[in-house]
Amino acid sequence: MSKQKVSYFFNPDVGNFHYGTGHPMKPHRLSVIHSLILNYGLHKHMQIYRPYKASAHDMCRFHSEEYIGGLHHAKKFEASGFCYVNDIVIGILELLKYHPRVLYVDIDVHHGDGTGDMYEIGTESGRYYSVNVPLKEGIDDASYWQVFKPVISFVMEFYQPTAIVLQCGADSLANDRLGCFSLSTKGHGECVKFVKSLNVPTLVVGGGGYTLRNVARCWTYETSLLVDEQISNELPYTEYLEFFAPDFTLHPEVVTRQENANSKQYLDAITRFTYDNLRMCQNSPSVQMHDVPGPSIPEEHKIKEEEDPDVRISQELEDKMVEVKNEFYDGDKDNDKDDAKT
Repeated sequence: MSKQKVSYFFNPDVGNFHYGTGHPMKPHRLSVIHSLILNYGLHKHMQIYRPYKASAHDMCRFHSEEYIGGLHHAKKFEASGFCYVNDIVIGILELLKYHPRVLYVDIDVHHGDGTGDMYEIGTESGRYYSVNVPLKEGIDDASYWQVFKPVISFVMEFYQPTAIVLQCGADSLANDRLGCFSLSTKGHGECVKFVKSLNVPTLVVGGGGYTLRNVARCWTYETSLLVDEQISNELPYTEYLEFFAPDFTLHPEVVTRQENANSKQYLDAITRFTYDNLRMCQNSPSVQMHDVPGPSIPEEHKIKEEEDPDVRISQELEDKMVEVKNEFYDGDKDNDKDDAKT
């Protein structure tokens, strides 16, 4: 099987926001994660895309015109759960232009009320096409994995999606400020690894997560899983290294006093219930022929018009270059490149 292509969408301004003193959502966490990704060298194994800023027209593809301020809690007409724009639904709508069936998987500890209500299994012709698995507080890696793998396998069998959107909310990690689960970064990453193994085009996005250092550890580790790169448990030096004191490791020991309230019997019962609901879907849903809206992303030739003709390799072209594993120099700007040839 050929190596999977991984794209990294990045905007340098995304972490430069502040929601106010005492607010648990810290956008600066994204800057910390990006710094770790750069210093681990993970960016060399991905094609980098710098997305344009969404317009009101883009956001109105899901939200009403009366309401425009994103994350998975935001609803059509109102904000919810620290989320004022449901960027995930907007992304799914874009994917549906090219894929007949898109599966959305949410491992955030808080339920995405703009994506599906807690006990919703769908209505009318869409009945049974929404699957929700209620978990109790304190769930650990082994218990979570006991449910996640069979449920996702059932869904893949019955729904047969042609694309997946995986929301990796890190507030399901142990000791999160607003969470109540007890997952480790490796346990959380097992979900990403399993979905990746399904070999279906996947959009992986962030979500909740309110203990900054743990969010950064988790999403950096999961980025390494997506690009098939092993990284050191010892964190590289970055300007944010002090955030990870005193251990300065990628996978700190999970210490929690929270009891796991999820018995094996309970997990078996909800797994069976989910399977019984999915059995009501005799076949994967068909999709009627319909007009496909035009692309909402600017055409590449429009972007290239802004390139500097005096620069030998433009930033856009350099962003798309993926380093091969046996490379010994850091791209075109490495001064040691010519020395290596002699």
